[in-house]
Amino acid sequence: MEKLSALTTETRNPATDGIDLLPAADIVRLMNGEDRRVPEAVETALPAVARIAEAAASSFARGGRLIYMGAGTSGRLGVLDAAECRPTFGVPVGPPDGMVIGLIAGGESAMFNAVEGAEDSPELGQSDLEALNLTERDTVVGVAASGRTPYVIGGLTYARSVGAFTGAVSCTAGAKISALADAAAEAVTGPEVLTGSTRLKAGSAQKMILNMISTAAFILSGKTFGNLMADVQITNEKLADRARRIVMTAAGCGEEEAAALLEASGNRTKTAVVMGLCSVDRETAENLLAASSGHIRRAVRIYSGDK
Repeated sequence: MEKLSALTTETRNPATDGIDLLPAADIVRLMNGEDRRVPEAVETALPAVARIAEAAASSFARGGRLIYMGAGTSGRLGVLDAAECRPTFGVPVGPPDGMVIGLIAGGESAMFNAVEGAEDSPELGQSDLEALNLTERDTVVGVAASGRTPYVIGGLTYARSVGAFTGAVSCTAGAKISALADAAAEAVTGPEVLTGSTRLKAGSAQKMILNMISTAAFILSGKTFGNLMADVQITNEKLADRARRIVMTAAGCGEEEAAALLEASGNRTKTAVVMGLCSVDRETAENLLAASSGHIRRAVRIYSGDK
């Protein structure tokens, strides 16, 4: 295997060689300057990111899942992105049956503490996916800044063997995991401010890419209306207020009517929006959404055509 010291993510950054001699103001200014390189690196990977998002949306349509897997920072970012999909898009998350699942080498305890040796086991990567009863309907995305984590390699190798779509997210050109992926996003962010600390620029790039994958996949799946989170799950007061504002904006109604629509819909934001736009009851709105695969605009067109 390629020596770790040869990877871009492990190379010393000459711009920060004397960072320990600087005051805080100069340290953060230097870090900010390095961080400006991240969006540019991500931009070069956008075609692959889009392909992974399309595959995830296709998986959702077939009853499959989007599964992230990684170790350390990369694994934690996958778990984070998966967890955030529940309040944002109103979908079940987490193993074994969530629509979006984040796997981290070493399991749940590795979110907070290093689990020695877990990332070095390709067998663990395979067994974690086997435990999810992986099928060809799923999309598996391996995330590794170095692009060579054995845990991820084992997982992607197994995913390919069962016919699942495979994606790779790395911060190294010609990454080993890219060779195992149907679509490989390589955002080469260069040497870190602290040598080898890939929670910095590499972590930021991976976070941006995972944001794009899940968000684009759910937009394609009908979870939004314009830029409104039309399937937001109402689990607290803040989200209840957001849901009311979404219904007001989407259906063009006042606050009282939006609240009444939400109550009549069983607090299902998307259903309330269709009820308001089409002036129909809950059952009709749900039938329209079922006929349109959950897309509000399609549901409205179906209703208009029926009339």
